[in-house]
Amino acid sequence: MADWEIWVTIGALALATACTRSSFWLIGHHITIPRRVQDMLRYAPACALAAIIAPDLLLNNGQLQLELANLKLVAGIAAIVFYLLRRNMLQTIVFGMGSFTALRLLHVFS
Repeated sequence: MADWEIWVTIGALALATACTRSSFWLIGHHITIPRRVQDMLRYAPACALAAIIAPDLLLNNGQLQLELANLKLVAGIAAIVFYLLRRNMLQTIVFGMGSFTALRLLHVFS
């Protein structure tokens, strides 16, 4: 691939990103989104986060691992329980990372 092709590709991707992200800002007041669609869009961030995190917790080298030897899964379950008790996302993230680190250290030193 020539240098100019790389720069054209980067420019096209930057333009596409800018257009898609600014489209709601530029024409957002001129169109109305139905209430039902707005209600469904509230769940999009949670679904995207679950789609990113779930494979990391459940899979190891492409194999499903649901046993207690999967430290990521154990820390994820602990974080879910913590969130259900506290209802604070920032504390849950810190607790989940802390519990995963502690489990890894216990696993390494035992």
